[in-house]
Amino acid sequence: MDEIEKKYILDEQNKKIAVQIDIAVFEKIENILEDYGLFKLIHEGDEKEYLGLNDAKEFYKGLDKAN
Repeated sequence: MDEIEKKYILDEQNKKIAVQIDIAVFEKIENILEDYGLFKLIHEGDEKEYLGLNDAKEFYKGLDKAN
């Protein structure tokens, strides 16, 4: 995997308090996390609670996406 270019935000004591990354990188990370979360949701619980593909797609469409 490629190195993620980071820019650090420092406070008055030069302590790192935040990081900036390119929006495209952030969106990739966000998509990976959403996909992983959906995968975990589909496979939680007993077999009776599994979502089928169509149900999972409908659930995913209804998720509140960050803009």
